[in-house]
Amino acid sequence: MKKISFLIILLFSLKAQAQDLSDVTQTIHFYFEGMMERNREKLDQAFIPEAKLIGYRGAELFITPYEEWARATSKGEPRDPKLYINEIKGIRIVGTMALAETELHWPGIRYYDFLTLIKVEGKWKIVHKSWHETPQ
Repeated sequence: MKKISFLIILLFSLKAQAQDLSDVTQTIHFYFEGMMERNREKLDQAFIPEAKLIGYRGAELFITPYEEWARATSKGEPRDPKLYINEIKGIRIVGTMALAETELHWPGIRYYDFLTLIKVEGKWKIVHKSWHETPQ
């Protein structure tokens, strides 16, 4: 009986982990799609309003509140998806937090992001983005 109980608990745990991985991946895709489509609604699905985006552009450190970044990112025409590659390189989930590593190959530049996500009211949201850029 103990073995059956253990297996049932293990199966529920694996199912929950698989669902969390799927949900984190979906949140990251909202981030990617929001940037490519310049779609503020998708960006808002990915980030909490209090999020910060931090990284260097050249020698200058930028600390950008989400609202400012989202407003600028959602302006203009959609980007041509043939010119951009956005990839998830890895995801680690521990309880209600996750860390994702992404690479974005954009014309003339490559971005490396570390995204911190937290499960908020049952939904995974990006709460912090650290980024590094290098010319291609």
